[in-house]
Amino acid sequence: MTTTESPTAAGSGSAATDKFKAERVSADTSPERLAAIAKDALGALNDVILKHGVTYPEYRVFKQWLIDVGEGGEWPLFLDVFIEHSVEEVLARSRKGTKGSIEGPYYIENSPELPSTCTLPMRAEDEKITPLVFAGQVTDLDGNGLAGAKVELWHADNDGYYSQFAPHLPEWNLRGTIIVDDEGRYEITTIQPAPYQIPTDGPTGQFIEAQNGHPWRPAHLHLIVSAPGKESVTTQLYFKGGEWIDSDVASATKPELILDPKTGDDGKNYVTYNFVLDPA
Repeated sequence: MTTTESPTAAGSGSAATDKFKAERVSADTSPERLAAIAKDALGALNDVILKHGVTYPEYRVFKQWLIDVGEGGEWPLFLDVFIEHSVEEVLARSRKGTKGSIEGPYYIENSPELPSTCTLPMRAEDEKITPLVFAGQVTDLDGNGLAGAKVELWHADNDGYYSQFAPHLPEWNLRGTIIVDDEGRYEITTIQPAPYQIPTDGPTGQFIEAQNGHPWRPAHLHLIVSAPGKESVTTQLYFKGGEWIDSDVASATKPELILDPKTGDDGKNYVTYNFVLDPA
């Protein structure tokens, strides 16, 4: 079911926060490691205060802003935009296969399973946008195709909204879990996404505006690629020549993740990208 209600930062933020809270994640971090991380993190923040001579009025504004971010449900948005790329870089140190990128706050598991050649669920309005045919193969480090691999794909619509975080969109709009063929190959028809702004009508937007920054993300596809016995890779793929590639607000672009689609005689854009998975 869809509605005509417009999405807001508060609405998207609350949905992302509720999803994250329901997951109740944990990590086997020792007290000693936690103490070391906390000491350095708090020390770095205090060093910034001393370096810049932060005043009491500025401190109180910062404290109120922290409260506003929490009450607005925007911590998943803020952290995924400004912090997650560094955590992902730590993971990348141990990988030889396809480069990863941030997951972002809008992933939903258990999207509908689709065959290796398929079209993502989409509205009639989406069908009027330039179609994108995204094909490739999932292999191991030696180039062997991985039967049984899954390619989870999701992305925003042409207005920058994600299904399940915008009430006017169908539940699984532009989301799917593609099961590759026996050689690890897939061919997915979707739409060419557009750049979009992260939600700006809440405290995250205020944070960006106060420093004369911009809230734009370049057009991208989100993917999680997995296979039995292999490490899954979470990544984003961008488009050559696209706006904001060199100034992504989330600092998540990488040269290895740039697609270069070609337009066919049928008006569709075609691109091939292969995924290489590390052993588990």
